[in-house]
Amino acid sequence: MRVHVALLRGINVGGGNKISMTELRALADELGWERAETYIQSGNLLFEAANERAELETALETGIRRRFGLDIPVIVRGADEWAVLVAANPFSEAAEAEPNRLMLLLSKQPTSAEAAAALQERARDGERVAVAGGALRIHYAGGAGRSKLTPALIDRLVGSATTARNWRTVLKLQEMLGR
Repeated sequence: MRVHVALLRGINVGGGNKISMTELRALADELGWERAETYIQSGNLLFEAANERAELETALETGIRRRFGLDIPVIVRGADEWAVLVAANPFSEAAEAEPNRLMLLLSKQPTSAEAAAALQERARDGERVAVAGGALRIHYAGGAGRSKLTPALIDRLVGSATTARNWRTVLKLQEMLGR
């Protein structure tokens, strides 16, 4: 059994795609995963399971579709992979000064340097984009709400659905994975 984190994309945002964290933990139990716990309402699930990442993603996506009637992309990383993501942060000063404006974006496949370069070309207001540890990082210096680097643009350039977590959440999940 290995410890994993599953990130659900776009749930409990603006009143849409509602999934109770209690129900999400119950679903993880039904899937045979152990020690399921959640962090905040944005779809962060930690659990223990023996399966590989792709199998876990498919199982949870299928379970969500069956139980909640929602088509939600799920991205899973193991505790060891998460530690690499944290250590590979190329924007350490932003992580310290404004962790709510530094985002880690994950997709099912590693993000290419070409996608990051294409996003950086479109960046404004001091935004910085990089790929490190196989994941996209964006420092939204002026805040994500006004950015032209929208989820739709990011997904298109990356080539698959992504999900983002701010640096505070990334660190909290790291702490929880280490327990």
